[in-house]
Amino acid sequence: MVEGGNRSGEVPGGRTMVSSRAKKVTTHTLQEMKRAGEKITMLTAYDYSLARLVDGAGVDVILVGDSASNVMAGNDTTVPMTLEHMIYHAQCVVNGVDRCLVVVDMPFGSYQGDSKLALKSAIRIMKESGGHAVKLEGGLEIVDSIKRILTAGIPVMGHLGLTPQSIYKFGTYTVRAKEEEEAKRLMEDALALQEAGCFAIVFEKIPANLAKEVSEALDIPTIGIGAGADCDGQVLVLHDMLGITKDFSPRFLRRYADLGEIVDEAVSKYIDDVRGGSFPSQEESY
Repeated sequence: MVEGGNRSGEVPGGRTMVSSRAKKVTTHTLQEMKRAGEKITMLTAYDYSLARLVDGAGVDVILVGDSASNVMAGNDTTVPMTLEHMIYHAQCVVNGVDRCLVVVDMPFGSYQGDSKLALKSAIRIMKESGGHAVKLEGGLEIVDSIKRILTAGIPVMGHLGLTPQSIYKFGTYTVRAKEEEEAKRLMEDALALQEAGCFAIVFEKIPANLAKEVSEALDIPTIGIGAGADCDGQVLVLHDMLGITKDFSPRFLRRYADLGEIVDEAVSKYIDDVRGGSFPSQEESY
């Protein structure tokens, strides 16, 4: 297990951290954290029990990601996720959260190419799940959808770089924006998302130097996954960083636990105890 992290609530010099002062994390809290130079922590969650643990540990943001398609449903891509799926997972997460900001992915087909549909989908997520914000993938091509969603007072997080909902367009999960033209377009997209009103942007699998350059050019926070250490925050898929899933090991992933091994040992011991007659014991019976 990897150790580290400052949970004292203070930064060097004795100043109380913005995140520690926040009884409820909001989009404004994240903006204050960027101004103060404090890193934002974000993890995915898809159910009540794990969301409660993640929130209790002090993470700033929970992303109810459409990556549930991979780690919860066993699909190869995020494309199969529906609006109903996302609302259900978000309901479960919100029920387990007291403090952190809950951002919900808008699934493939719920906003692309139709700003009226995007608004309708976002309103359903907010009303039916109790989530605090939505996340959309894409740049200039979704600005109209973002602006329309914002008219309803719904906060929007952007997502640039590798956008998994477009995997069939890219054909690969390789690092994006390595070439000058695509890097220039990412900068333009990021500025357009900020201008449209996004409160933060996720950068996925882009060169670290580009992520640094764009992060410094923006007033809003950036959150990286495979985008280097100079983003304003970081996000990982919870099941990956806890070692629950083992078949996904990208370069950017750091595993902080091996729960897969722990679960295997516990279940094997349970099987042995049941078959051997030692469970339940007299003390565990009525």
